[in-house]
Amino acid sequence: MEFGSGSGRVGGSRYPPISEHGLIGDLRTAALVATDGTIDWYCCPRFDAPSVFGSILDAERGGSFKLAADVPARTRQFYFPDTNVLITRFYAADGVAEIQDFMPVVDESRESSRHRLIRRVICVRGTLPFAARVAPRFGYGAERHTARVQAHEAVFEAPSMSLALTSTAPLECDGTDVWSHFKLLEGESVVFALDRIGGDVRPRACPHAEAEEQFEATVRFWSNWMGRSRYRGRWREMVHRSALVLKLLTYAPTGAIVAAPTTSLPERVGGERNWDYRYVWVRDAAFCVYAMLRLGFTSEAEAFMGFLSERGIMRGAGPTGPLQIMYGIDGRSDLPESELRHLEGYLGSAPVRVGNAATHQLQLDIYGALIDSVYLYDKWGQPISSDHWDEVGAVVDWLCDHWDQPDEGVWETRGGRQDFVYSRLMCWVAIERAIRMAHRRGLPADLPRWQRNRDAIYRQIMREGWSAERGAFAQSLGADVLDASVLMMPMAKFVSPTDPKWLATLDALSRDLVSDSLVYRYDPGASPDGLHGSEGTFSICSFWYVEALTRAGRLEEARLAFEKMLTYANHLGLYAEEIGRTGEQLGNFPQAFTHLSLISAAFNLDRALG
Repeated sequence: MEFGSGSGRVGGSRYPPISEHGLIGDLRTAALVATDGTIDWYCCPRFDAPSVFGSILDAERGGSFKLAADVPARTRQFYFPDTNVLITRFYAADGVAEIQDFMPVVDESRESSRHRLIRRVICVRGTLPFAARVAPRFGYGAERHTARVQAHEAVFEAPSMSLALTSTAPLECDGTDVWSHFKLLEGESVVFALDRIGGDVRPRACPHAEAEEQFEATVRFWSNWMGRSRYRGRWREMVHRSALVLKLLTYAPTGAIVAAPTTSLPERVGGERNWDYRYVWVRDAAFCVYAMLRLGFTSEAEAFMGFLSERGIMRGAGPTGPLQIMYGIDGRSDLPESELRHLEGYLGSAPVRVGNAATHQLQLDIYGALIDSVYLYDKWGQPISSDHWDEVGAVVDWLCDHWDQPDEGVWETRGGRQDFVYSRLMCWVAIERAIRMAHRRGLPADLPRWQRNRDAIYRQIMREGWSAERGAFAQSLGADVLDASVLMMPMAKFVSPTDPKWLATLDALSRDLVSDSLVYRYDPGASPDGLHGSEGTFSICSFWYVEALTRAGRLEEARLAFEKMLTYANHLGLYAEEIGRTGEQLGNFPQAFTHLSLISAAFNLDRALG
């Protein structure tokens, strides 16, 4: 079966660029849809479940859901305005058609276990033939399965789960895969619905009328949600797309927020920097809360606070302190890392990893990110409860005893612990924000002790974190290596954005780590991180740079850097974690870190421009 041209596939037409994808989801899991109409990634029934379609990690063994014009065609992809309903259009010699991809968002009823994915094909002009091939590969492509077809219904059965595919077009089957060929005239449509079945959930057709109803309901859900945004600035489309991405990365049953919906998309093609990001990083999720609150979305912040309290996150007592750096979306603390050696990886970028061995690293900066998000929620959302304040107090008391030690740092390096300046900075933030809450609400706290430790951290950073040789704040105490994480200093209100020491630091970072507005985290040659190879520029740092320029009053530079960064987004306004030397997206996709920093940079630049 041949598929239409225009897919943009590279590597022998086996892999599309990472950026050539859109994201759909139902607040429980998500799928990546390539610009050629192929679903290359889908985990069912939740973000961290084994993949059903994983061809983005192995074109042969990963599995996919191909759906495309059966003649040469150009394609374009866009979102239905202010929603996460994705539309892929095919332009051929004899007609124009589109695929509408979406996952209905349902409540906690029995239907929430169905995890329905709907693909509706509509011919809008002329006539077009289409071809579909549904080839799931369960358990990351490691499980065998069978497939059977009866008329317009197919059932895929594997040891771990069963899926049902219903279609308004005839289906054929070879015992493993299912395919369909059909021709549409102007105004005609075909509907495919993929459901997880089992228990009380049985196969159920999705006739045209129901598909239309579900389409309208899904559009209405996202439009209503987006309508609550308070952002009215210059970059509404990009800011709102970023907010929609962050919402897609939330796991509704618990309020968790994942760092990205994918695993092992490489930070360097052919390299080993491939990690599983389908978990809740305390840092990333806390920054997401800040971004959501900025836009007026308080319920998402409330849900994450519920995740922290209901799962006992802040009452932990592990080897690295009350918190660990990441958790499962259900709050579990054990995320063992393993390699899937049967998968070749994106463009041969092995290993493919599931789980994450960084779970038990000591990263002291997470305390600042978390307490700052609690502080902002208490200020802009709802006053935190007395139980929650007790948890905050216990965390800050622990931090007063443990802030002055080396850790693995914000970038999760595997090259040994250091006295990172950013870690100290965020310890200062944690204690300083807790002091603010105690003062504002008259809450009980050992304020003399907290203030002593806050001031001691400040003095240590100013004395030992400053490199006289570089004329800048450094990556580590007593070192001379630069690190983009110190861009957070003025944003955290640790230093005035016009302080001479900070302005000198900003100039040094601009000279050494900035490339045409794009910012590298650090120089791995000068600061070995325990891994081989180089990496791209880190997009969150690029948006931090915009915000630092803004706060320093360098508004023309800030606006130009911001506008340049927007040109690196994909066709839908989505970003991965990093940007390569030729502008390609690298790393897991889309990345919450990048989108939340875009929101913050746009918000503050808007305000400064007036």
